[in-house]
Amino acid sequence: MTSPKKLYIKTYGCQMNVYDSERMAELMGEQGYEATQTPDDADMILLNTCHIREKAAEKVYSELGRYKGLKAAKPGLKIGVTGCVAQAEGQEIMRRQPMVDLVVGPQSYHRLPELEKAGAQAVDTDFPTEMKFDHMSKRPKARRGPTAFLTVQEGCDKFCAFCVVPYTRGAEVSRPAARILDEARDLVERGVREITLLGQNVNAYHGAADSGDWSLARLIRELAEIEDLARIRFTTSHPNDMTDDLIAAHGDCDKLMPYLHLPVQAGSDRILKRMNRGHTAAQYIDIIDRLRSTRPDMHVSGDFIVGFPEETEADFQDTLALIERVKYGSAFSFKYSSRPGTPAAERDEVPEDEKNDRLQRLQALLTQQQRALQNDMVGREVSVLFEKIGRMPGQMVGKSEHLHAVHVMTDGVKPGDVRRVQIVESQSNSLRGALV
Repeated sequence: MTSPKKLYIKTYGCQMNVYDSERMAELMGEQGYEATQTPDDADMILLNTCHIREKAAEKVYSELGRYKGLKAAKPGLKIGVTGCVAQAEGQEIMRRQPMVDLVVGPQSYHRLPELEKAGAQAVDTDFPTEMKFDHMSKRPKARRGPTAFLTVQEGCDKFCAFCVVPYTRGAEVSRPAARILDEARDLVERGVREITLLGQNVNAYHGAADSGDWSLARLIRELAEIEDLARIRFTTSHPNDMTDDLIAAHGDCDKLMPYLHLPVQAGSDRILKRMNRGHTAAQYIDIIDRLRSTRPDMHVSGDFIVGFPEETEADFQDTLALIERVKYGSAFSFKYSSRPGTPAAERDEVPEDEKNDRLQRLQALLTQQQRALQNDMVGREVSVLFEKIGRMPGQMVGKSEHLHAVHVMTDGVKPGDVRRVQIVESQSNSLRGALV
């Protein structure tokens, strides 16, 4: 009996890449590959890359350099680069690292099996008119953990001045609702209790062209009808697509969790305009106010860029003022770094020392808010979806409605259970509780 070939996938970046890596593993599983946790014994290595962060491509080239010895020792080893760096770099990857066999963009990974079988070096970074999901078989029936990602929308039409996503993921496109619902039911049958809907602009979801009048709010309400699905989340949203029906869904859909990741990037209207965000700080705050009017316990997460070209100290103070006004439960914050080909790359940058100083001040404020919100949870009851066994004997770990990690000492629950927990302590990045 022939032993199965081994597949190693290293995933960079966002939740959508996590989902894409799962699908690639399933596709290659149909070709006789099984997953391995180390590249050392792999017959195929895939780097599923992200191009959002600074020097992303160089990090990929550095990682590829580590595999030269493996390739020399095992000439039949296939090495592929997929995802957004593959889309951006294309043939340049093979020029710099000739040992690479496959370069496949995020809209073409459904072709991995045929490209792998071809036996020659291959580059596919097209944006095909048909959706990749149309070419993939149903997901295998293996048992799953309590949580899962589900991509419903891809691409971006917003063209923020700092962002490469429209160039690496293409235009906004939505999957047919019927297929999403089928995949969700399949996930629930295999043990999933919480589904996070994914998209570059997930709240721009509108269904496929031939699937009728759909919105993300309607999709959420349909998903809520799945009996054993306990929780629904979605990420990442754009303020310009936070429609009235989606805000209302947070009030009338019990399964939709009171947590929203809504990036704003800056609090200065001048900088928001230079970023091509398409909204003002006041419009963003109005969305938050309406959400909290609908769902008073709503926790908000955000993204911030400091030191965007031409940002002054006054602009930065506007960002701090917005943070003070919103009160974030968590956030991601970064210094601006140029992306070749984007409009902002042609502008004069803020000095590095000013970027560093502003980032430290901004993160200090965000950390203060995060800790205050966590401390405020002490003494309260929350609902926890338990996901796994903790590091300590007898400990279980799960997530609250607000996405806080919660640790409980108990032998009375198992992964997938949803239980009421009283919070007894706020720790640095988590909460400790006791079953009610």
